[in-house]
Amino acid sequence: MVRILILLVLIAFIQDGIAQDLKIKKAKSPIVLDGVMDEPDWFEADVANNFRQFFPSDTTLAKSQSQVRMTYDEKFIYIIARMENIKNDRRYVTPSLRRDFRGEGNDGITIVLDPFSDRTNGFMFGVNPFGVQREGLIANGGSQSSDLSLTWDNKWYSETKVHEGYWLAELAIPFNSIRFKEGLTTWNINFYRIDSENAERSTWSPIPQNFDIITMAFNRQLLWDEPLKKAGTNISLIPYSLAGGTKNFVEGTPTDKTLEAGFDAKIGISSALNLDVTVNPDFSQVEVDEQVTNLDRFEIFFPEQRQFFLENADLFGDFGVEGTRPFFSRRIGVARDESTGQNIQNSIYGGFRLSGKIDNNWRIGFMDIQAGEDEKINLPSTNFMVASVQRKIFTRSNIGIIAINKQAFQDSITGDFTTNPMKYNRLIGVDYNLASKNNVWNGKAFYHRSFDQNGLDSTFATGGFINYSTLKWSVNLFTRSVGANYNPEVGFARRKDIQQVAYTHWYNMYPKKSGIQSHGPGIDFDIIGNEVYGLLDWDANLMYRARYRNTATWNIRLRKEYTYLFDSFDPSGTNGEKLPAGTSYHQYLVVFNFNSDARKALFTNLSTRLGEYFNGTRINLSGILTYRYIPWGFASLNFTYNRIRLPEPYNDADLLLIGPRIDLTLTRSVFFTTFVQYNNQINNLNINSRLQWRFKPVSDIFLVYTDNYVTETFTDAEGRFFAQGQPRLRGVVLKISYWLNI
Repeated sequence: MVRILILLVLIAFIQDGIAQDLKIKKAKSPIVLDGVMDEPDWFEADVANNFRQFFPSDTTLAKSQSQVRMTYDEKFIYIIARMENIKNDRRYVTPSLRRDFRGEGNDGITIVLDPFSDRTNGFMFGVNPFGVQREGLIANGGSQSSDLSLTWDNKWYSETKVHEGYWLAELAIPFNSIRFKEGLTTWNINFYRIDSENAERSTWSPIPQNFDIITMAFNRQLLWDEPLKKAGTNISLIPYSLAGGTKNFVEGTPTDKTLEAGFDAKIGISSALNLDVTVNPDFSQVEVDEQVTNLDRFEIFFPEQRQFFLENADLFGDFGVEGTRPFFSRRIGVARDESTGQNIQNSIYGGFRLSGKIDNNWRIGFMDIQAGEDEKINLPSTNFMVASVQRKIFTRSNIGIIAINKQAFQDSITGDFTTNPMKYNRLIGVDYNLASKNNVWNGKAFYHRSFDQNGLDSTFATGGFINYSTLKWSVNLFTRSVGANYNPEVGFARRKDIQQVAYTHWYNMYPKKSGIQSHGPGIDFDIIGNEVYGLLDWDANLMYRARYRNTATWNIRLRKEYTYLFDSFDPSGTNGEKLPAGTSYHQYLVVFNFNSDARKALFTNLSTRLGEYFNGTRINLSGILTYRYIPWGFASLNFTYNRIRLPEPYNDADLLLIGPRIDLTLTRSVFFTTFVQYNNQINNLNINSRLQWRFKPVSDIFLVYTDNYVTETFTDAEGRFFAQGQPRLRGVVLKISYWLNI
């Protein structure tokens, strides 16, 4: 009897190890979304089962098993998933009822669709037991979690229902909400589940745990019973109207009243190619970026959140590498007031954006946007044009070319609207993106060059990286060279005139009987220099990290770093006496990070830097303390404290940034958020309150209140006096947007 049981287990493992496909047949009768599997088509459908663990192990079947079935009709893809529990009576976990949840402290089922079977770009749709939806775009094969964008929104439908011992999710995804190639009979697909009770993540198609769970290299095939056709007209119109007022107490001007209207449109040129159109868009943010304490010498990068730029965003924004991007969409809709040095919102007349696939090998992107003039800062109207093309080579790699033109219009403020041949900024670049079939090797090589009316030399940026990842080893080699006059005005270049090389090497161990899921040591170094000054910065690190089966993690690094100041710099961040240019500093410090069990109602993320800091010392502590009241929302405290001690005549500093936040989700469609940010580095208290009602799918009403206060008595550079508690800027905005399918 024992031998028979062993044989059956071995057979199950052998069968599970063989790649399986999932067949999808057209529904014979209507599918009703109600969280109940009672339609006849579900009982005739193929079943995706035998889910494998991804975490904490990747060598066994999941303890909490799941089953997924699919069917379709002329307009929708239907999915029904049954998620079994080990215990009949349990409590499910979610951060709140707000859309686009993510992280390990959740329950949920997610579908990863790869309609072109290229294992590079895809769509993700997920839902949790509370019926909260999330959808996203996956780029670069999902090689890392940053390749997933949950900011993208689209219209689809789902219902969930909790039963004794399991819960059901039923989804209907319109063909018009995704891009696919007509005539194909094969897609790639995967499903993954997060079970908070057992801190278990599982996938239908097995994925090695050294990769990210959204990795598309291991997707299985979805076999359609007949070739797919375009699902009729695919046009969506998203009009908006906005009314509000802003009072600037610093300038003492009357309240600036605003009444605006505009629209976005999404037009399906084909089932795989999409045209986005925008007229007088609202390129402001109804939710502000979180403030940060900036003790760095360089600009901070904030990610894009505006819907117009999100679909196929990698065709424009993924050229180059982090810190050296030829295109950064947040440059559009923002202008710089040279008299104050501040960035201000710049109006947009309109624009369009064509992006998508021509066939399985070619992708294209083209964007043209016209920004308005601003008489207050003497800014003429400016045109932004970006074109890119990408060709797939080998199994999952590609080569891409990008061209960018920023062109000012001469004297557009006075009425003339002709191009100014002496006011432009252009760039052309080529990138090669490597992704091996088994995802063990990933990398990039790029070369970009900018052009402007000055005609200077050394206007290039080049470099790349190579990643090698197996279960035990993780290796990354990175190099970059940026010319002194590289000038991507529509991009993001954090540093110029540098040559850089960096290397990171981790070794991973997986104890079989331990609360630790994985742990291991690592080494890391990063060297930056140039021909003028020699070495500018370098750091070397001895590291160790651990990940627990309950999702908690920590890592520590012992670091020695070197900094050469080619410009004078105040390390206190208080506009005090600056360290002189041409001086250099060696520093020893400890860096530590800790994330607690994300499934608990009370959890925290903490980080610290302790040690030498230029010619003094620095104690840093930052983190987020969060309490969740499941499922109605959470309260959190975001804080950063820096204690800086420097010798005379340089300033000491105690910098505090603290941001309490209350996020209430009264229902799945009504949300209230209040976020307070106190920053003593800039003597500012900021309050942002937002009430959102999603009255229909992807259709919202926002009521936003913002307030800024002076938190310390001071006199500015022009001699104006500001008293503590004095308001700086106050505003209120009412915005309505509606998604209409035509």
